[in-house]
Amino acid sequence: MTRKIILNLAMSLDGFIADTSGNYDWIYGDGNRKVDTKSQWSYDNFLKEVDTVIMGHHCFKQNLHQTFSDKKVYVACSEQKEASKNICFIQGDICKPILEELKQEGKNIFLFGGGITIDPFIKENMIDEYIIAMVPILLGEGHPLFLTQTPRIRLFLEACYISSGITILHYKKKL
Repeated sequence: MTRKIILNLAMSLDGFIADTSGNYDWIYGDGNRKVDTKSQWSYDNFLKEVDTVIMGHHCFKQNLHQTFSDKKVYVACSEQKEASKNICFIQGDICKPILEELKQEGKNIFLFGGGITIDPFIKENMIDEYIIAMVPILLGEGHPLFLTQTPRIRLFLEACYISSGITILHYKKKL
């Protein structure tokens, strides 16, 4: 199996992955199940195919790394920190250690967020799949998924799922 880098996160309809305070308590559906697709996407099944997670320091500070105690976690940060059990802190170029990780045997790599951490992977065109859950909310402002000067990257829609008003779009990079 060839390892892939898969971006997987939720986004407001107006393109934000967190509100201005960095919170994501708005990530839930509208309760309307009448347009749900027969086939449903499974986060648990997704995690079974992942052994490495990449996240930003803000996600780490919110203790989101605790969810991934059985996986190798890379945390992008601006200051030197001591590695612990399954956690590696990376200063500077976060893409370089992940390129080395891709050469190793293993499962897929989950690019978790936030936008500043994700941006270099987008700019280097390193993301193989984009799984974006569109949440039925307009935040008006917050932390955007896509920062400035995003390159043109052609994708194709692999699958689309709807659950309780949330539309999950699964794109793969077009080769």
